[in-house]
Amino acid sequence: MSSEAGQSTEQEKVAAPSARSRVRRAAERGHYDEATVHAIVDEAWLCHVAFACPDVLCLPTTCWRVKDKLYIHGSNGSRMMKHLASGAPACVTVTHLDGLVMARSAFSHSMNYRSVVIHGAFEVVADEDKPAVLHALMEHIVPGRGSDSRVPDAKELKATTVLGISLREAAAKIRNWGPRDSEEDMALPHWAGVLPLMTQRLAPVSNQQRIKPVPDYIAKWLNQARPPEMI
Repeated sequence: MSSEAGQSTEQEKVAAPSARSRVRRAAERGHYDEATVHAIVDEAWLCHVAFACPDVLCLPTTCWRVKDKLYIHGSNGSRMMKHLASGAPACVTVTHLDGLVMARSAFSHSMNYRSVVIHGAFEVVADEDKPAVLHALMEHIVPGRGSDSRVPDAKELKATTVLGISLREAAAKIRNWGPRDSEEDMALPHWAGVLPLMTQRLAPVSNQQRIKPVPDYIAKWLNQARPPEMI
């Protein structure tokens, strides 16, 4: 999409799943369709989880998706994991920064981004389901890694809490266009445009103990970097 008007197309088709998930500020940037939400979540390795226990905290952690849930994991002794396992309310965010938008006026500067906000409560993944869900994590990190690493043993599984939160109450927000200067500012001499940003995948650095050739699946992964869509 290359215009603000285009951003509202999916919003017109799919309504916000709840009042609290509805995008209010710059509502034309809101998207509630499953495909958009899933695509943004799937590109993330990191999310931020906000909760109160009793102080308000917001912590970064690894995330991945399986079907209609976002998953996180951690030690059984983690304060966050213990609190969220109780069914306490939480808010999860995922953000990709795609560009710095340079307008002619300082006030009109902005950023291009893709984000998702998820409201709800986490549920504990049953012991019998942990291996499959954690295997999905390995495949999310790098496709093919799940079959090229030792699977967790019984002791490791027992020490790990895995939690999932439904994506039913999720909202995406996207900006992917250039500066929007006022008509008066268009006459100013200052440069305007977008400075694109992306997470870059660099060449693998092999462990210095028992060095082996880089696997083909990692070489393939290196070539799958997605450039941000922007003007």
